[in-house]
Amino acid sequence: MTSSAVLVTGCSSGIGRATALTLARAGLPTWATARRPETIEDLASAGCRILPLDVTDEDSCAQAVEAVEKEHGAVGALVNNAGYTQVGTVEELTLEQYRRQFETNVLGGIRLTQLVLPGMRAQRSGTVVYLGSGAGLVAPPASSAYAMTKFALEALSDALRLEVTGFGVRVVLLEPGAVRTRLMDTGWDLQARTDSGSPYATFMANVRAMTDRAHRPGARNVLDPQAIADVIVRAITSRRPRTRYPIGSGTRLAPLLRRLLGDRGWDRVMGRLVPFSG
Repeated sequence: MTSSAVLVTGCSSGIGRATALTLARAGLPTWATARRPETIEDLASAGCRILPLDVTDEDSCAQAVEAVEKEHGAVGALVNNAGYTQVGTVEELTLEQYRRQFETNVLGGIRLTQLVLPGMRAQRSGTVVYLGSGAGLVAPPASSAYAMTKFALEALSDALRLEVTGFGVRVVLLEPGAVRTRLMDTGWDLQARTDSGSPYATFMANVRAMTDRAHRPGARNVLDPQAIADVIVRAITSRRPRTRYPIGSGTRLAPLLRRLLGDRGWDRVMGRLVPFSG
């Protein structure tokens, strides 16, 4: 029999939590995971199965997939949602900060994909979902680490889709714009040190001001996590899901404007939005 079990990473808050709840309400066997399982204990009462999962730990990844396969035979769908952002300039972010960003946002998802694919191939069915971002299409200032990981998911999805389609496995990439979660707060909490002595202090203050305006309460074009969760469930349950789901007007318009303006024109526009000084 074909497994319909869904394994979701990063369910402690935001998109992951909303996705797990929506999947459970849709009647799908849902395995909600988080690095700290105590943060998702309440999801059990909503019908989710709870597992600890640190996507940067290979043993943890293997144990999570094994638990699902032991009960269902295979993982029917994998939702690679776990990730975080950090803000900082290229000069002031450390190489270790870049490495940690890629370990969580990219390599963890790759390892889980490698682990679930044998079961999906055996049943000739499965869906692998990656949470990309509009930042994977147009890189915001002072977000190189995060944007690079989301650009990487664009390439990963394109390559993987061609490799596994012959086995009946679908690959889906979501490209949401700004989402109302704690993601940006976390990014600023992890910000590289830019005190008054930093050559980037004024620039980073202007980046923060732009970010706060874009994500202020009631701001237009800021998505609710539930909107993303609904798209994920639709993609998983669709007989023929789209390969990409751009979500939000910003994700559609920004790449178009970027192409029309070219590098110099785009840089001038961004320079007005985020001045280097003043």
